[in-house]
Amino acid sequence: MAYEPRLPVHTAWDLGVGDATAIWFFQRLRQEVRVIDYYESSGVGLDHYAGVLQARGYAYGDHLLPHDARVQEMGSGKTRVETLQGLGIRPRVLGQHRLEDGINEVRLLLPRCWFDAEKCARGLEALRHYRCEWDERRQALRERPLHDWSSHAADAFRYLAMGLREPTEEKMPKLCYDDRGIV
Repeated sequence: MAYEPRLPVHTAWDLGVGDATAIWFFQRLRQEVRVIDYYESSGVGLDHYAGVLQARGYAYGDHLLPHDARVQEMGSGKTRVETLQGLGIRPRVLGQHRLEDGINEVRLLLPRCWFDAEKCARGLEALRHYRCEWDERRQALRERPLHDWSSHAADAFRYLAMGLREPTEEKMPKLCYDDRGIV
């Protein structure tokens, strides 16, 4: 099971501001989710990521972004959504959700996932390292996960899981049939 050129490739992003931006590339085949690629970088603009997507050569479906992608940037006055649209990317912005709900959704999704071990190596390493810190005083794990190098990939994967859970507004066109087939 590898990349299937006949299926659209969807992306799920964690947009970093002064942090890394992480992007998972995935395809859906019935209940299976094929995670075929991963990319991460920092210190570059959204035009860089648009170029990365174009260079990959995939036929894209949804580009899932977190709810805060609609916030206006101080310098340009544009939202990240508007900037990406200007670069030819039509994102779908997810609703806001609780961190715990997203983590639980990832736990439910992982058994249905297949990963390209080579192309997703950095992202998989980050998922393995994502964790909560130990609180010595309370002798318990802290409620919030540790924000470190692994959290960007984990957050993007959380958006992937939540994006699959949320219904899309996209409607499939009705197909009309006659003796010759689809009209």
